[in-house]
Amino acid sequence: GATCTPDKFFLLANLFDADKGQPQTVDFSPFWKTWQTLNERYVNGTAAINSTSTKKATDQDRVWGAISGMVDSLGDPYTVFMPPKEKTKFEEDIRGNFSGVGMEIGYKDGVPTVISPLPNSPAKTAGILAGDRVLKIDGVSTTNLSLDAAIDKIRGVSGTTVSLNILHDKDTDPVDIKIIRAVITIPTIDTKTVTDKNANDKIFVISLYNFSAQSADLFRTAIGEFAKTGGNKLILDLRGNPGGYLDAAVDMASWFLPQGKAVVRESSGADKAERVYRSAGYDIFKNKNLKMVILIDKGSASASEILAGALSEYSVAKLVGEKTFGKGSVQELIPITTDSSLKVTIARWLTPKGKSISQNGLDPDFVVKLPAVTATSTIPAKDTQFEKAVELLK
Repeated sequence: GATCTPDKFFLLANLFDADKGQPQTVDFSPFWKTWQTLNERYVNGTAAINSTSTKKATDQDRVWGAISGMVDSLGDPYTVFMPPKEKTKFEEDIRGNFSGVGMEIGYKDGVPTVISPLPNSPAKTAGILAGDRVLKIDGVSTTNLSLDAAIDKIRGVSGTTVSLNILHDKDTDPVDIKIIRAVITIPTIDTKTVTDKNANDKIFVISLYNFSAQSADLFRTAIGEFAKTGGNKLILDLRGNPGGYLDAAVDMASWFLPQGKAVVRESSGADKAERVYRSAGYDIFKNKNLKMVILIDKGSASASEILAGALSEYSVAKLVGEKTFGKGSVQELIPITTDSSLKVTIARWLTPKGKSISQNGLDPDFVVKLPAVTATSTIPAKDTQFEKAVELLK
């Protein structure tokens, strides 16, 4: 039997308060008719005998399933209900305590799509590329598979193998790629100075791999290194950067923009006021003839698009590479019970001039594609995008 009966439900329904957003007129009778029918008729329900199923859903499992179905009906792959097991996994992920193949994926055109493989990760080594579509995981089609379910299937115990059926961008035939899972260490930032031999000129390069909780402080240190060189030429490499914390992107933009300048606009719908995140105004390169190029590609998403979009629209930097991923939605994690949570999309990001990041992504000022990889190498022979950035800074 069910521990929560229709009688109990209708008693609760009568107490609903419309002022708190709880419906008074929704007909829940189909839900309860289904609940009772499952109890009475399903082979593994209360009326079942000689059940052939190995799984019996508890009443609480069915409640979690009902909530998940309601959330899935929104059609937003980034709005997800997390029952206890999924909530625990999510908390492990944000602490960095997980093993897998080392790639960030999102949803594009209804298919799990690689935003970027992490540097030196098993996915990168195996030839996974930004923009790759994941059609199958261990032989199971990803059609109608939620984003979180796809991620869960790809991750696993270090040392085990996962087989991915991948459709590379511009290809017509998918390929099977087997990857051995490993403990994933996520890098944040690298810096270096390169010398243009022809112009006898030095260019400072910051490669930023994500917008983590520590990235703003690390970026501050990198900017300090650049300032000490006395140079004025900077390349910020955001290729393969899937994003992260909004505050980090706003803080980084503040090194290049006057105080009060809009960095990104948060739109929560026509009936709500727009929220604008503004520069703190560090603006340390004012009147120093800064020359800057930002490298972007299909793996640049979310906070990467916010930072690149702002610096591009204020003419601080030129964008070189390929069109970005287009992940401009804002998620908030809301506790539902002590052991379950709802990750819900609450807004959309717009550039300072009002361009939707989700709908369009960012187009580079100079479109440059990398040479195709070969069967024997997963790394392009030449970094034509970087070469173009150097050329522009001469």
